[in-house]
Amino acid sequence: MTTKDYLGRIAEALETIAQALNPEAQARSFILGQENAYHWQGETGTLLAVPRVSRVPLGMLKGIDRVRDILLANTEQFARGHGANNALLWGARGMGKSSLVKAVHADIESRDGFERLVLIEIAREDLETLPRLMRAIAGQDARFIVFCDDLSFDSGETSYKSLKTILDGGLEGRPDNVLFYATSNRRHLMPRDMIENERSTAINPGEAVEEKVSLSDRFGLWLGFHNSDQDNYLAMVSAYAEFYGLSLDAETLRARAIEWSATRGARSGRVAIQLVRTLAGEEGKAV
Repeated sequence: MTTKDYLGRIAEALETIAQALNPEAQARSFILGQENAYHWQGETGTLLAVPRVSRVPLGMLKGIDRVRDILLANTEQFARGHGANNALLWGARGMGKSSLVKAVHADIESRDGFERLVLIEIAREDLETLPRLMRAIAGQDARFIVFCDDLSFDSGETSYKSLKTILDGGLEGRPDNVLFYATSNRRHLMPRDMIENERSTAINPGEAVEEKVSLSDRFGLWLGFHNSDQDNYLAMVSAYAEFYGLSLDAETLRARAIEWSATRGARSGRVAIQLVRTLAGEEGKAV
């Protein structure tokens, strides 16, 4: 190897290191892959492809018809390049909030007449890197749903301010080809004691509380998920059992479902699929 070749390799290595340390350079050199689902790695500023997303068909999600139709319509509008809103899916645990986001994406992805729609999952811990992600995907020839599951904030956290700026209000704001969907057990994303503490210690309590609550106001859609009644729960169990080809008769399945929910102290889609996994295992089937 000549001295010129050696120096050239050193220069290439230094350029690679410089790009890795420079978020702006990374964003400019960003190349989107062929997959339609990714996980954002905030520490390295890269997208990890997800070849197979863990999700269920949209038609299997029972008892949430109204919110399903609203989110599907909003996402269809966005995938056609029309106006659409960021969405906060909040409410009871296990009622299909994250499953609905993934199912809606899969449903639209499988149909013609839409622009390419890419789902990117971002962990709550990486929200401070959200502006870097937005800059990276803003110029891409695709439309993106950035999805944060189980979004909430505890006392002392300030990363919610980065999210507020991206959703609405910053100089850059949200790119036209990006929507932000989030799920949470809390409607206002902050625990009540945190909001009350802000109220009691602030010089102007009203302004302090408004700072916390206004994050939820940045979402154009608030979709509430509530605890299931027994009829909806049994419909969920029946749909899962049919989809996975279980051989139990209707009466036995109903009895097992009621017993299972009683032992779990809850009725939800999560409880239903956990029962069906158990029943499938008893029949020697994989789920």
